[in-house]
Amino acid sequence: MPQLYKADYIYFKEKFQNNLAMLVENGVIKEIGERQAMEAKYAGAGQTDLSGKAIVPGTVNAHNHSFQSLLRGIAVDRPFLEWRDNALYKYTPLLDEEAIYTGALFAFGEMLKYGVTTVSDFFYVHNGGTATDEAVIQAAQDLGIRLVLARTMYDWDGAPLSYRETVKDAVHRTRKLAIKHQGNPMVTIHPAPHSPHGASPEMIKAGHRLAQELDTPFHIHVAEEMFEVEETLEKYKLKPVHYLNDLGVVDERMIAIHLVWLEDSEIRLLGEKNAALAYCPSSNMFLSDGVTRIPDLAKAGVRITLGSDGACSNNRISVFEEMRMCSLLQKVTRLDGTCINAKQVFDMGTKVGGELLRLPVGVLQEGYQADFVTLNLDDLSLSPKRELFANIVYAMQPNAISDVVVNGKFIVNDGELATVSEKSIVNKVDRLFEKWQMFDGRW
Repeated sequence: MPQLYKADYIYFKEKFQNNLAMLVENGVIKEIGERQAMEAKYAGAGQTDLSGKAIVPGTVNAHNHSFQSLLRGIAVDRPFLEWRDNALYKYTPLLDEEAIYTGALFAFGEMLKYGVTTVSDFFYVHNGGTATDEAVIQAAQDLGIRLVLARTMYDWDGAPLSYRETVKDAVHRTRKLAIKHQGNPMVTIHPAPHSPHGASPEMIKAGHRLAQELDTPFHIHVAEEMFEVEETLEKYKLKPVHYLNDLGVVDERMIAIHLVWLEDSEIRLLGEKNAALAYCPSSNMFLSDGVTRIPDLAKAGVRITLGSDGACSNNRISVFEEMRMCSLLQKVTRLDGTCINAKQVFDMGTKVGGELLRLPVGVLQEGYQADFVTLNLDDLSLSPKRELFANIVYAMQPNAISDVVVNGKFIVNDGELATVSEKSIVNKVDRLFEKWQMFDGRW
């Protein structure tokens, strides 16, 4: 049955407007218009009264590692390589299908409560097959979040065995998953060669070819840490972006993650090739990676969206938070309060994410998916209301988020998960750590 949503404000045509209503049918926004006219035109539709609330697009988390939510708080305040070895690599042998499913429920449930309606999960614990990939997909479907599984292609022999695949196996398994879930508007599969550090030249090129075959983007970590830049220089005599361009993979399909350590020529090349960036400012700060040059990349024409990265390297998974962090970090680094603004970072976390993932999300507009968030206008963090847009980016606290709707369905209702209970997720995490106690030796 078509549903008419009425709220005090709706973020429509890139500004907040009142006295509007939004018609949703079969998970798609059919029309937005003046409230009285819409009520008369669609008198037979169901009506959802959201008085006292504002409707904004759901946010798009363009880069996450869901299983890492299980490792939050482990190996904090350590150098990058020590963090990697003592958190990720140490616990990897324990990550079976049950753990992966639990971690995905945990990550997706939390980010849904914070307004994320679409997530790109860069997932690499394959355990020699696709069962763990399917566990992530199942968790997303059980909760109701829209998922892009950026299936990682990883063959560096220094990584845990469960991450590694041959080029042939990685391509076959990724293609098989993509074909299986083709046509499902809630699940999309993208190839994701891990990085110049974690994937061989052959693996990177194979991932790019598969993205061309499937007609999808591909994802790859690039220049997150200085040691990766130095390694690429030593092995290939090129900086990372130039190396990837030499492989023929820098193009409009490439969603690079991080891009912290770049020289000017790499920035120009990325813009010329119409490449994109999934920027994770909080993670870069937490791991002391450095500061990506966002204004320079934007000026060069690089398309930029936002991600949280994994919750053991952030340790929050809110895109609204990343909007704020992106803006403040750039301002203080450049000593220029005008180098980036609220509208830019809001778009990065909503519509640009949808555009880069090639999904009709991130905008409240006819023909787009009905993925949106309602905000409680009486929350102190959103006052005064005349500065509502600025307050969403710079002041809003998570408790202002009231409802989260994905595909026309209430997934969060009055601040509570409606599909899988929060308590059941916490219990699953607790039981998992009870099983891990003997291994860990600290509980």
